[in-house]
Amino acid sequence: MDALMKGLSIEMGAYNALLWRTLAGAVIGGLIFFARGNPWPGPQVARLHMLRGVLSAAMAILFFWGLARVPLAQGVALSFVAPLIALHLAAWLLKERIERQAILASLLGFAGVLVILSGQAQSDLGPEAFRGALAILASAGLYAYNIILMRQQALVAKPLEIAFFMSLIMSACFLVAAPVLAVVPTPPQVPALAGAALLAFVSLMLLSWAYARAEAQHLAPVEYTAFIWASILGLLVFAEPVRPLTLLGAGMIVAACIIAARRRPVSIAEMEAAL
Repeated sequence: MDALMKGLSIEMGAYNALLWRTLAGAVIGGLIFFARGNPWPGPQVARLHMLRGVLSAAMAILFFWGLARVPLAQGVALSFVAPLIALHLAAWLLKERIERQAILASLLGFAGVLVILSGQAQSDLGPEAFRGALAILASAGLYAYNIILMRQQALVAKPLEIAFFMSLIMSACFLVAAPVLAVVPTPPQVPALAGAALLAFVSLMLLSWAYARAEAQHLAPVEYTAFIWASILGLLVFAEPVRPLTLLGAGMIVAACIIAARRRPVSIAEMEAAL
């Protein structure tokens, strides 16, 4: 989805790519949601949908505006600041106890990101790339809180409901500026927009399903695997080479994911206390 959106953001701008993608996602989700007779969410759940939807709209426009100006793999690497922040937000907001291996994974993953960024610093990408990097870092700060909201949302709503309302609320946010900024996509752009909308909708459902079944501190570092796909697609779609330091950083990130995925064995005393 990021690769499709990067191409669309270059062609028609980040705003229009997001406007039409979220509108398509809202239509797809609405047809399924209402066809299955799903009930409308209550006030507290609706408030959570609204909060995450508005936050995601700001986060997405910053991310894809920046991604249009930096290589795909490096843009995704910059976004890895988010899971590191979310790890500690989970302890503060969700009262999750951060296990030692999760902290180790966070540090190792962060070191991997620094290695990748050092490789980016050695290349001359120009001032536009620098502004793009700043936009992605700002988006990552918002996404850290989005991860926490994702966990809270997944505990009170089903994946289909979350995906539909996220697309609907984000569409409403982007429609505010439509009279001034909206441009109707050309026929060749429609398949990419439809593909991006479908991929985004399915990924929202999968993430909601996952975050309903595991703590944020264990799932957030797994987002680092996005770098592997970004490297492959950046090379195949945009002819963006993968530098040696980028590969080194990716190896450190994969190791961090393995460490984060390992849970500490729960003792009998702890199980009895939980019961």
